[in-house]
Amino acid sequence: MTATTDGSTGAMGPRAASASRPTETTIPAAGGDLRVAAERATARSVEHLLGRQDAQGWWKGDLATNVTMDAEDLLLRQFLGIQDARTTEASALFIRGEQRADGTWATFYGGPGELSATIEAYVALRLAGDSPEDPHMARAARWVREHGGIADSRVFTRVWLALFGWWKWDDLPELPPELIFFPKWFPLNIYDFGCWARQTIVPLTIVSAKRPVRPAPFALDELRADPARPGAGKSVAPMTSWDGVFQRLDKALRAYHKIAPRRLRRTAMNAAARWIIERQENDGCWGGIQPPAVYSVIALHLLGYDLDHPIMRAGLESLDRFAVRREDGARMIEACQSPVWDTCLATIALADAGLDPDHPALVKAADWMLGEQIVRPGDWSVRRPGLDPGGWAFEFHNDNYPDIDDTAEVILALRRVRHPDGKRLDAAIERGARWNLGMQSRNGAWGAFDADNTSPFPNRLPFCDFGEVIDPPSADVTAHVVEMLAFEGKSHHPRTRRGIDWLLAEQETNGAWFGRWGVNYVYGTGSVVPALTAAGLPVSHPAIRRAVTWLESVQNEDGGWGEDLRSYDDESWIGRGATTASQTAWALLALLAAGERESKAVERGIAWLAAAQREDGSWDEPHFTGTGFPWDFSINYHLYRQVFPLTALGRYLHGEPKPLAVLAGVHKGS
Repeated sequence: MTATTDGSTGAMGPRAASASRPTETTIPAAGGDLRVAAERATARSVEHLLGRQDAQGWWKGDLATNVTMDAEDLLLRQFLGIQDARTTEASALFIRGEQRADGTWATFYGGPGELSATIEAYVALRLAGDSPEDPHMARAARWVREHGGIADSRVFTRVWLALFGWWKWDDLPELPPELIFFPKWFPLNIYDFGCWARQTIVPLTIVSAKRPVRPAPFALDELRADPARPGAGKSVAPMTSWDGVFQRLDKALRAYHKIAPRRLRRTAMNAAARWIIERQENDGCWGGIQPPAVYSVIALHLLGYDLDHPIMRAGLESLDRFAVRREDGARMIEACQSPVWDTCLATIALADAGLDPDHPALVKAADWMLGEQIVRPGDWSVRRPGLDPGGWAFEFHNDNYPDIDDTAEVILALRRVRHPDGKRLDAAIERGARWNLGMQSRNGAWGAFDADNTSPFPNRLPFCDFGEVIDPPSADVTAHVVEMLAFEGKSHHPRTRRGIDWLLAEQETNGAWFGRWGVNYVYGTGSVVPALTAAGLPVSHPAIRRAVTWLESVQNEDGGWGEDLRSYDDESWIGRGATTASQTAWALLALLAAGERESKAVERGIAWLAAAQREDGSWDEPHFTGTGFPWDFSINYHLYRQVFPLTALGRYLHGEPKPLAVLAGVHKGS
């Protein structure tokens, strides 16, 4: 990204960024012409998606985030002494290509320059040989200084810089390895953190205790702001506030670092190492995501594990699998890979578009998904020790952390397939549904990975400024579980009803629902409305009507929908942004479920999808519509732009989906 979508380097207004919308397309008229256009777009999209299926049955699109993944990969290689010229240049080529005209790097397409991302990208390019005098580097350094310099960057950025002596360990928040000994009932025990934060924090406790420093290959004086400027600009909060309490706790932990008993500290680090090693996946990774793998490799290396040790060798090999090679030779690092998620969504899209339920592509996808079911306990069992396993994860290899969202969507996908081994499919679905039911939180809703992961304390730690570190229930995940339970004939199950009640209570006054894992209120609303109607709420229900009114009020002039990531940080952006294919589809899924098939809003949305489609049956979508941490970490799922529009077109043409068992009249009661 060299500039925002309007060609500038500044923030776009809520109704700006229209340059990415198809402005020269012919919008089909309503009625017969629109149906013909929708049928043609659906057929093209089906052909395109079928052509992307792997021979093993899965789908996976690229998962784009931001250049900190690529920068930290180069910093890791520098720290371990395993850098090579080919990898370095390919990564640098990608990082340079993402720089904006003002010298900065953003964390999402069209977003504002971000300090930490810009610092990390700059340092990575210095490692690749770019000179501070180069115009693109000078612009970046000047912007960093103007925005506070290294001192104002996030903790994780300063941890990376401390590894090379560019920042003092004494000036970082403390994270003691003795945390591993906290019992599960004690505040700030490791299971109070969301699984993604837990996997990152445990190895970082070792790094924090060891405080390693490798010789820096150059100085970074050009990234430091005026020394007269007061540090990171953080004042001490009153002791009567939680922030004040945790600031003073961090001060006490810094003092403890100097006097920590060596035997206790060594025992704690060894316990943390065992915890890390026990959670290494069969492919060598940790949790199927890149950041924990990076910090786990560093931590084990600091404890004496040689790079040729099988654990280390497998870990390093797993990191290479996060790399995507572009046609221009650039190398992009994925933070994660999403084959299970992409496969279940693609299966749903193709089935709802009218593909025969016993089509070989769907059967092959079902076979692959059945083979991915996780039948052993993971970290989730700490809070649910008596619950039998049966969920699905997001990635190729992640048996420790199946997630509730994937499990619900996989079951919804499997129920659309007429599999030759019906007993096997039914058994897997029943096991997965039981696991999902058992992962319900006390408030009646569902989080993504854990039950009742709602402690208020982890987010307050000074160390945790890198995004959401707990996993509370969300409307989108809860909606997907409710929709799945409705498909399973459990609309009147007490747990389903509690989930419905929670969703109704969570509706915003404007009629929308917050989107935790997708951007944002369009995603939340697009998830909840189909779930509520599937569970039996009439389309005349006040909550459904309010949602319809809101969606109609935020429809763009071109007929589509869009919402900028800034809606997480600025209410003026709620429901507003450049039209995208995936967000248009989410809005349509809600409106169609609400009985609005003949409405002008739906006709305009379908017309936009048909007109915006490329000749090859795909849609273009540079905007980020996925969410890792709201505002702090954003995702562009490259398959979203294909599966969701196809699902919406299919439901427009064929109506709302029903389980095959319901169609056969043999579905179980609630």
